[in-house]
Amino acid sequence: MTEDDDVDDAREDGLLTIGAFAARARLSAKALRLYDRMGLLVPDRVDEATGYRYYRAGQAERARLVALLRQLDMPLATVAEVVRADGPRAATLLDAYWAGVEARVAGQRTLTEHLRGRLSGRSSEMYARFEVDTVDVPERVVISETRHTLAAELPAWIGASLGRLEEAARGCGGVTAAPYVVYHSEVSMESDGPAESCVPVADEAAARAWCEERGRAWQTRVRVEPPGRLARTRITKAQVAHPQILTAFEAVEAWIADQGLTVAGPCREVYFADWEAAGPEDPVCDVAFPVR
Repeated sequence: MTEDDDVDDAREDGLLTIGAFAARARLSAKALRLYDRMGLLVPDRVDEATGYRYYRAGQAERARLVALLRQLDMPLATVAEVVRADGPRAATLLDAYWAGVEARVAGQRTLTEHLRGRLSGRSSEMYARFEVDTVDVPERVVISETRHTLAAELPAWIGASLGRLEEAARGCGGVTAAPYVVYHSEVSMESDGPAESCVPVADEAAARAWCEERGRAWQTRVRVEPPGRLARTRITKAQVAHPQILTAFEAVEAWIADQGLTVAGPCREVYFADWEAAGPEDPVCDVAFPVR
């Protein structure tokens, strides 16, 4: 069979060549080949001899749907989930994707404001919004969990790890002070820390026994943190989000320098309030640095 014979047969079957279908769907042949490889839009027929793809006219609606979803910068894997779902489920998946886009844009907008202030020399004005003081903390025994994590994964890990540690604390004499997270190195979109979730407990012996028995699976350890002094500023639940929290950290660092103090350890976030019950403007966290 010749190439022309193959095309004629396809036409008799009501099929469209990839070029004709691309024109009808308002897509490129290159895009159609990609969608075929991804399983998003499989041709009705592929000639075994020539490899030519043929489509039915009714497939144009799905092709246009895929193209519209891609205009939202939706990853192909997510597009595949949407087009394979039924109507209500597909709409739910679209809503979830767009909520994530809006959250990312909101974070980028805040980061832009942060950078604009820094680049324009208005950092001191931004820092003035934060009240910084110092607090003395006693020696305490803590159980902790350490993980390398990027900024996008950090909120979920903090909630999960502190939940595990607070549950363990029940068998270690109970929680004796506010839980906190220590950043031993930068956590960002490119840098993964590590970060360490910490819960102070009353019974060191019980804590070490628990860690020996079950803690290794979560990179858990027990340590005694010496007494010291923290320079801190109190922030709201809305301000905890990245990158909003960056300004708070920098405000504390600037205050430390102004006071002639020296940073004596890694920065931390101390969570003293019920996170789930708190509203966006409720104070929930102290951003702090050990100082001397």
